[in-house]
Amino acid sequence: MTALPQTSSGIVIVGAGLAGLFAALKLSPLPVTLIASAPIGEGASSAWAQGGIAAAIDEGDTPEDHAKDTIQAGAGIVNEGIALLMASEAPARINDLLSYGVPFDRDLEGKLSLSREAAHGRPRIVRVKGDMAGRKIMEALIAAVRHTPSISVIEGFAAHEIISKGNNITGVEAHEVGSTGSSRSISIPAWAVIFASGGLGGLYKVTTNPPEARGNGLAMAARAGAVIADAEFVQFHPTGIAADIDPSPLATEALRGEGAHLINNLGERFMVPAHPDAELAPRDIVARAVFDEIAAGREAFLDCRSAIGKHFKSKFPQVFSYCQAAGIDPEVDLIPVVPTAHYHMGGVLSDANGRSTVNGLWVCGEVASTGAHGANRLASNSLLEACVFAARIAEDVMSLAYHHSPRKNLKITASEAFREAGDDEDKIQKIRSLMSKHAGVSRNKKGLISALGQLEVMMMDAPERSQFINILVAAKMIVVAALNREESRGSHFRSDYPEAIDTQRHRSFFTLGQVNNMSHEFLSDDTNLPSNVVRLSS
Repeated sequence: MTALPQTSSGIVIVGAGLAGLFAALKLSPLPVTLIASAPIGEGASSAWAQGGIAAAIDEGDTPEDHAKDTIQAGAGIVNEGIALLMASEAPARINDLLSYGVPFDRDLEGKLSLSREAAHGRPRIVRVKGDMAGRKIMEALIAAVRHTPSISVIEGFAAHEIISKGNNITGVEAHEVGSTGSSRSISIPAWAVIFASGGLGGLYKVTTNPPEARGNGLAMAARAGAVIADAEFVQFHPTGIAADIDPSPLATEALRGEGAHLINNLGERFMVPAHPDAELAPRDIVARAVFDEIAAGREAFLDCRSAIGKHFKSKFPQVFSYCQAAGIDPEVDLIPVVPTAHYHMGGVLSDANGRSTVNGLWVCGEVASTGAHGANRLASNSLLEACVFAARIAEDVMSLAYHHSPRKNLKITASEAFREAGDDEDKIQKIRSLMSKHAGVSRNKKGLISALGQLEVMMMDAPERSQFINILVAAKMIVVAALNREESRGSHFRSDYPEAIDTQRHRSFFTLGQVNNMSHEFLSDDTNLPSNVVRLSS
């Protein structure tokens, strides 16, 4: 049984991926309590990131050019001020990571090596051993956190609910993971709660995300009254390795940057007629092209044989190991690929300092929606965004700390027993299938309505104190937002509204209460649903 501290520092970070660890380190020497559902680093998508971090550090490159590429990829709804802020602070955050011991690749002169990825106008991706950026960054930060005495880590506990008084956060509730039936639950008091809880790719049947990434942070914030932004924009990586492995291993975009081609089983390079940039087109376009090949009864493959060939193992060791596990030799074989849920551009609405619309709640990383990504994230901006806004949150919280510290007698107490998600695993798998079928790469009203109706029926029977509630809320936010956006933009593609509409060139903002009302309206004509289908309130 996990030993627990008796008191809280008053500053609680939920999540131990890059954003959470970076925020904790930047808050030092202020004492913080960090909650991790798995041993730190093991339940985070950050460790699986292959491409690297984008930063305008090359001669001739500028933050303005980086921001321009970010805005272009975001399909018209990027917050341009946020994009420029993020790009401008990128070099400083790279220096921070170097100071924590991240072994970024260097050239023979000792300068940082830079690679180019899709939709970037020039090389600006800082990498580690080709495709091991996420893993090596996390290793360095975990070591730094372990050696920072101001950081208290509670491992093996997952937050499931925000404790609030009015519009003010007063703490979080968390439960011990890995048990069946009821598990230990604790209340952790706090004046500042920082969500770095990751994304929601695990809501989909085929995903690159770990099982922990099922939208818990987004749902908790929504249930506490926070505004959720851009929930409909889920990015699908076009080249998940098509193997019977969950989560899906990823064939990094850097392979296409090195010259690898996409072909179908007829040997046709289907991206050439699809976009002027072919394989280096924005991810949403490539993902839909791969999806269309598979939907048409053909197969899609990544051909690395001539571009990389015998250098594959040394250049991309992580992808090479994934291929081996799937029985593929990428030096001589084609790699079968499939679109896979990868990243959520939406999340809890936050400002330039990571503040949500609920007092005392800050958000950073994938759980946040800063407006930097718009409708389609530019490659290798995710790790950068996590670092930039984690650092800004730390600065903001530190500026407020003297009003709250030192706080004494913030005791961690036992709370009610909690029902673990494992008890609802069959229903969760049903949700994952529903989301992939009806709210995935291609969507339409009929499918989204079908998914929404089934989610609402499941919500009626869900225990109030269960992780399943959060999973349902997160899925529902995506589906309702997707129904509401009757156009196609970026990663959001509606087959019944296949064109972008200028009047809808804006971000979306909804509370859970608004989503519940919209859900009722969308389903009002469906006589097969119970009349009391909407039961949760904000």
